[in-house]
Amino acid sequence: MKEETARFVGQQIVEAGGNTSAIDPTRLLGQSIVSLRTWGKHFLIELPNMAIRIHFLLFGTYRVNEQREGKPPRLYLRTAEGEELNFYACSVREIDCDLDSLYDWSADVMGEDWNPARARKKLRAQPDMLACDALLNQDIFSGVGNIIKNEVLFRIRVHPASTVGALPAPKLRALVEEARQYSFDFLEWKRQYVLKQHWLAHAKKTCPRCDIPFTKAHLGRTNRRSFFCERCQKRYD
Repeated sequence: MKEETARFVGQQIVEAGGNTSAIDPTRLLGQSIVSLRTWGKHFLIELPNMAIRIHFLLFGTYRVNEQREGKPPRLYLRTAEGEELNFYACSVREIDCDLDSLYDWSADVMGEDWNPARARKKLRAQPDMLACDALLNQDIFSGVGNIIKNEVLFRIRVHPASTVGALPAPKLRALVEEARQYSFDFLEWKRQYVLKQHWLAHAKKTCPRCDIPFTKAHLGRTNRRSFFCERCQKRYD
């Protein structure tokens, strides 16, 4: 989305609306878009005196210069150049503070400012956290979701109920590196409409390495679905 909307930067908003009650869309009229930034599932529209945060949650969608869906958008913006952005099934919030003071850009696994050393430091500071919770912690791995969690842990052969503090240094490093790498793989497969074909663990029934049934369980504080092999994914605790 960041790529598709880059040309909106510098354009002036001349019409805004939608069924959101979180902001007053009329406040956006006449303002020019200063920048468009992303942080995980957050899409940030920076204006001269404020910013709008779009959080896509689980089922959020958007349309760029396309005919609107049957349902009304949560928020829509039209510019003086006649271009339009529509957001659906998402959370909309107004931000009045400086974005740089609110967001740790180094935590975005696909961002230019991603910092693996800082991610490892954050992990070591929470040794009792489970690996399945660590990968879903947006303060450490912004943008990582449940599918990526399951696939990363399978790739590096780590049981999801392992504690972060018990992971050997090479495994901790692998967890951080694969979180970023798989995110880029995920995006490329998604663009080619072949994402599910590459799943090795998520929603699968049999381990492709051991040819035994996967275990399925809701683990950790996040209580999200985990698919894992009891034989080839070692539990560190």
